[in-house]
Amino acid sequence: MNLFEEYITKKRMRLFTGNREILMPSYIPERLPHREKEVSRLGEILAPSLEGVKPSNVFIYGKTGTGKTAVVKYVLRDLERVTTVHNLNVRSIYLNCETVDTHYSVLQNIGNFFMKKWDERIPFTGWPMEKVYETVKDKLNDFGGIFIVVLDEIDKLITKSGDDVLYHLLNLNDELTKARVSLIGISNNIQVTQMLDARVKSRLSQERILFPPYNASQLKDILMDRVRLANAEDVFSEEVIGLCAALAAQEHGDARRAIDLLRISLEMAEREGAVRVLPRHVYEASSQIELSCVAEAIRTLPIQQKLVLLSILLNSEMGKINQTTGEVYATYSKIAKMVGMQPVTQRRVTDFISELDSLGLISASLKSFGRYGRTKVINPAIPVDEAKEVITEDPFLEDMKNIKLPKQTVLH
Repeated sequence: MNLFEEYITKKRMRLFTGNREILMPSYIPERLPHREKEVSRLGEILAPSLEGVKPSNVFIYGKTGTGKTAVVKYVLRDLERVTTVHNLNVRSIYLNCETVDTHYSVLQNIGNFFMKKWDERIPFTGWPMEKVYETVKDKLNDFGGIFIVVLDEIDKLITKSGDDVLYHLLNLNDELTKARVSLIGISNNIQVTQMLDARVKSRLSQERILFPPYNASQLKDILMDRVRLANAEDVFSEEVIGLCAALAAQEHGDARRAIDLLRISLEMAEREGAVRVLPRHVYEASSQIELSCVAEAIRTLPIQQKLVLLSILLNSEMGKINQTTGEVYATYSKIAKMVGMQPVTQRRVTDFISELDSLGLISASLKSFGRYGRTKVINPAIPVDEAKEVITEDPFLEDMKNIKLPKQTVLH
């Protein structure tokens, strides 16, 4: 059978044939349960733009999955609808600073927002910053209205590139003659403004909105809404929906995780030809999400941190429990030389161990030995084999795929 004929046949036999986009965290429904207050607050802040008045800058804080991005996109969607109906000169741009993470790229995206012709667009690189800035300023003046710039994950931008881009965006309002710019910053880090220079802080004059985590009951309401919207009540029982909500509530009330659990548990059920999603499919989905998160965290580590993590994993395979920093460093030094890298200092490795601990990839805790003092004991917090596989995906470390150090002999 043709590959795609087989796909079409399987599609017809799927457990759920409705709109799967509704079961994605990125989908913005017409109602956001338990975020009515935040929607109303942001709407009040942005409302002056409808009269041609620059709205206050806004910083939105909250843990992952608390609805920050969804609320901003929801409110801006309503704003766009009303400005279209009443022919008002208000526009907005959404930038995710996970990818748009440099001074140049932020201004480039803003400038290109107004470019009609491809040959006039600001290139990805190559222009002097002064030319990019002047082009953005000219395009905004040609536009002549209120322009709202959303910087999601703004802390990533500040950490990587500093706050010069914020200074320039805020400074635009002093130089523009016909337009005004307002900023919305979104961050998981409530201390993000402490990272800013005093000159930027003084210009921000921002309003703040803090998003609290969802509880299990609220997450269940959100999932029930999605299920009803997708016409999937015959696929998901109330028990399954409640379980997805309860598991996500344990992760700081993360609605994104709850919705992912719902969708992936559906995929698990379909793969085995089940007639409904069952609780065990939810647990399988939870394990898969956890492994995916771990894998992504490992892939983004710098090469030296990957080597330190690999050292801890190899020591664990050798039978070492409660490894010391010295034991980790000894193994790290060996394998660093094996791949042709200069080992960093033990002090730097200690810093790496703390960072790996904060990511949840290892457990590093202080243990007291009475009069002999205290020392840090280190153990993997993730499956060893799976983690080694992800680390050795790195082309630089692929020769370490089958490395095994001799097992430690324990004397009694």
